[in-house]
Amino acid sequence: MNISAVAFLLAEIICILQKMQNDLCEMINDVWFMDKITATVKKITTHTLRQMKAAGEKISMLTAYDYTMARLLDEAGVDVLLVGDSAANVMAGYETTLPITLDQMIYHAASVVRGVKRSLVIVDLPFGSYQEDARQALHSAVRIMKETGAHGIKLEGGEPVIEAVRRIVTSGIPVMGHLGLTPQSIYQFGTYAVRAAEEQEANRLLRDAHLLEEAGCFALVLEKIPAQLARKVTEELSIPVIGIGAGRYVDGQVLVVHDMLGMNESFKPRFLRQYARLQSIIQEAVRHYVADVKAEQFPDESEQY
Repeated sequence: MNISAVAFLLAEIICILQKMQNDLCEMINDVWFMDKITATVKKITTHTLRQMKAAGEKISMLTAYDYTMARLLDEAGVDVLLVGDSAANVMAGYETTLPITLDQMIYHAASVVRGVKRSLVIVDLPFGSYQEDARQALHSAVRIMKETGAHGIKLEGGEPVIEAVRRIVTSGIPVMGHLGLTPQSIYQFGTYAVRAAEEQEANRLLRDAHLLEEAGCFALVLEKIPAQLARKVTEELSIPVIGIGAGRYVDGQVLVVHDMLGMNESFKPRFLRQYARLQSIIQEAVRHYVADVKAEQFPDESEQY
């Protein structure tokens, strides 16, 4: 082998070694970065919620329907994001939650999951996706888990859905229950009034709560029921109980994020606290933008290329 060939071979070997060194450095940096992320961002799980209940730490939960809002809520420290079928109301303008489909819920849920690093993401099974039988319920739940990357599902009802809950839980999918005012049954109720105010209905709700826990639910939402009944349910169950319009004695609270942020200032039910007045803020900002465009004040020289 002549000197030129040896030199060429050595040069090739050096290049290969340099590439290996660079690849190794990148791997080390990636591992360090992931370790740092893991150390600073502790993901919320269903087990975390049980630990929070045991420790007396309240659970925060808000709805989310899109990537941007999910990212903001996640970064703000919300424990649980619910991709609620209330998207039918606040995102699509329907009067009830009934029209939203499973495909639409999957679209919203996948968007939310992409915006989350810490929060637990739970997705509502929409009306018509689980009422037929346990097999249909399982099929719908599996689609949500596979197509969205969410961490669990929520469904409404007590004794009539127990078999569906068992079937879904047995498959390895976490299930959150929902009792009290169940919006998918609004035409049966005929009103959004407080539920379980009478003894017979209260006893049935308490029984259903125990059935849901026994069937394997990891948590339970109680909506618009008397505070003392919610307190009794919370004390009797070992799983976390999250309330909306159910008083202060539950393990956590959930609100529709658009309501909490005051994006519809005319909607003021007794249980709602508005932490901002975004309707006015957004409308004022938009009016300012429109005025600037009309007056040819936007864009100016600093805002063009």
